[in-house]
Amino acid sequence: MAGLGHSRSAIALGSLLLLAGVLLIIQAGALLAVDRPVLAPSQNSGTQPIRRPIVEAHRREPARKIAQNLIASPQLDPVELERVEPRPPLTDLGLAVPPKAPMPEDWREVLLYRPVATSSAIFESMGRKVIISGIQGIDPDGSCSFHDVTWPCGQRARAAFNSWLRGRALKCFVPPDVERFAIAAPCRLGKQDVGAWLVSNGWATALPSGIYGKAQVTAQGAEMGIFGPPR
Repeated sequence: MAGLGHSRSAIALGSLLLLAGVLLIIQAGALLAVDRPVLAPSQNSGTQPIRRPIVEAHRREPARKIAQNLIASPQLDPVELERVEPRPPLTDLGLAVPPKAPMPEDWREVLLYRPVATSSAIFESMGRKVIISGIQGIDPDGSCSFHDVTWPCGQRARAAFNSWLRGRALKCFVPPDVERFAIAAPCRLGKQDVGAWLVSNGWATALPSGIYGKAQVTAQGAEMGIFGPPR
């Protein structure tokens, strides 16, 4: 039995040695195949050796940087940089029209989102109640008469104001803090003065001390809004 176990051990050892030898032969053949020249036809002498390219990643050369000085941004010293003032606009067309009425110093022009008109001269937005300055609105329950025809011009004026707003944000000069009482302030929708639009369309009247007197005269002459027939 001892002899049989010794024979089996010798057979296993021989198999391992044989397998190791085969692996060494395969590896040596692969190394020789990398740089082995290949004969290719030549115009003069029939064949000439052509060496295959070496494909090992560790033997590749790194890519060279071409025209680096032309492509890369130049190195600038922060001391050499100089800040200059922006140039003024070429024309005044893109500038917003400043309010004509003087405002307190602590008031700022802010955006009031999703305004809802409660009358033809008053709207509410973001917890504020704003009265368009320089105009006199029409009471929502008020009525107008044209050629002995009476019609609810107050409701129509409020509806026209809301239809024109369409929930778009207004820019108004208002105090910095939210107040519980209504405030009178000039407002704009884009570049359009809100008070000028209401008076020129006949949905509000100009105050004697306001700046919309000419707009009211135009609305009266064209029989716009409250100065015209039922609409």
